[in-house]
Amino acid sequence: MASALAVVYLVFNEGYSATAGEDVVRPALCDEAMRLGRILVALVPDESEVHGLLALMELQSSRLRARTGPDGAIVTLLDQDRGRWDQLLIHRGLAGLARAEQLGGGAEPYAVQAAIAAVHARARTADATDWPRIAALYAVLARVTASPVVELNRAVAVSTADGPAAALELVDGLEGRLDNYYLLPSVRGDLLAKLGRPAEARVEFERAAGLTANERERDLLLARARDAGQ
Repeated sequence: MASALAVVYLVFNEGYSATAGEDVVRPALCDEAMRLGRILVALVPDESEVHGLLALMELQSSRLRARTGPDGAIVTLLDQDRGRWDQLLIHRGLAGLARAEQLGGGAEPYAVQAAIAAVHARARTADATDWPRIAALYAVLARVTASPVVELNRAVAVSTADGPAAALELVDGLEGRLDNYYLLPSVRGDLLAKLGRPAEARVEFERAAGLTANERERDLLLARARDAGQ
């Protein structure tokens, strides 16, 4: 079951954030992954992990329409028009998360990630987001998964909850563990920019742009590098 869920989630992730090419998202892959998730829920309705994964995919998919602008460019989470978020998918995702928790799976990785997505879904505006709650959930997820990618995501939440200096300390601790992962220098660049260190931020954004194979991601990172250099 764990292997099956991992494959479904890999398919979903490639649809939600394409690793290469001109498109940021590939909605058909997300739809297919959710279809498979719903089949699994019907086959094993008492498996909390299945409900947790489907809830996670539905909550994340609710933001697909808002993730890109009319020209296909990336729209970051904080800048998205939340009126474009799919309320039906949010409703389904929250119900699925509740079911996973009822079955005793609230601390399982997919359910914890769904809980993080639920915090975003419940916030009517970006400013209303409960970032301390998200940081706390990422800390739980880090203990469960021991993943450096999760630690990087936790740093993003910590930046908003506790400030960029605290987050940069976490990111610096990941050096050598995510050397080829473009989001590490991307996050580091963002934190350096917030700390008033634009020259260093520009270098990090340029390094991140060189590591991604997605053209839209590269465009965004190079634009951020130019902005940091001004």
